[in-house]
Amino acid sequence: QVQLVESGGGLVQPGGSLRLSCAASGSIFRIYVMGWYRQAPGKERELVAVMTSGGNTNVADSVKGRFTISRDYAKNMVHLQMNSLKPEDTAVYYCNAVLSTTIGNPINYWGQGTQVTVSP
Repeated sequence: QVQLVESGGGLVQPGGSLRLSCAASGSIFRIYVMGWYRQAPGKERELVAVMTSGGNTNVADSVKGRFTISRDYAKNMVHLQMNSLKPEDTAVYYCNAVLSTTIGNPINYWGQGTQVTVSP
């Protein structure tokens, strides 16, 4: 069984910073893609930033230059450094991983989500 556990959300003022972390655990054979999505109230879940096992990234235009994704391959972790936060960044942030277990094809896994609130 695979689990993704997020940490680091919270309340921050506009212009502030937060760092999200996500750790994948369980019977993991290989992680192909790992990253972050977010969902604001009344909106669909959207990609924030993802990184492949080869280091390629896909980052949403709305956060480019402010958010940085990084991975610790040895620890099966992904981090999201969020700087210059804006109220419109307020959302539940979900960790995502496309991975294969010791037996089977790649499957999409989600964390439970962590709330990020940007407010004065």
